[in-house]
Amino acid sequence: MAMAGGPQLEASAAQGGRPGTRRRGSEPVKWVTRENAKVDRIACPWLIRRFIDPDAVFLYVPKDQVLAAAEREGAHSYDAPGATYTHRDGKCSFDVLIEEYKLDGDPALVRMAEVVHAADVAEDRTTSPEGPGLTAIAQGFAILHGTDDHRKIALETPMYDALYAWCQQETSAA
Repeated sequence: MAMAGGPQLEASAAQGGRPGTRRRGSEPVKWVTRENAKVDRIACPWLIRRFIDPDAVFLYVPKDQVLAAAEREGAHSYDAPGATYTHRDGKCSFDVLIEEYKLDGDPALVRMAEVVHAADVAEDRTTSPEGPGLTAIAQGFAILHGTDDHRKIALETPMYDALYAWCQQETSAA
């Protein structure tokens, strides 16, 4: 399945019936996280919309309100203390989503996760040479757009599409 303006995807990935996916005719699944997004909190919406639920809705709230908002909205929480999908076992939230939704069979996504992880986890910044560049780009979007997180998703999505395309090329050449 191809998403408008996005990379080619396998139909099974976005229709898997796992928690967080939407059945035909149901309401879009909501996802909630901390406001003022940078790397993980923009990369995760890209991943979710491209591979889990193309109609997902994202809510950004103050850090101390994430879990209450998730409960109130019937949303999945991510990248926040106590969230369902968050940093654990040395993984960033993007890594956790790939693992939980069994997307690790896509070598390009695995490579992209290395870049996102390096950009998001300061102590692992040098584990992928592209990580510092993604950090700089995400910080630049944060400087330009502040807490307008939905605008950052809209503007950064093509950049993540391009990164995924590059990862596809890199992993197919191996």
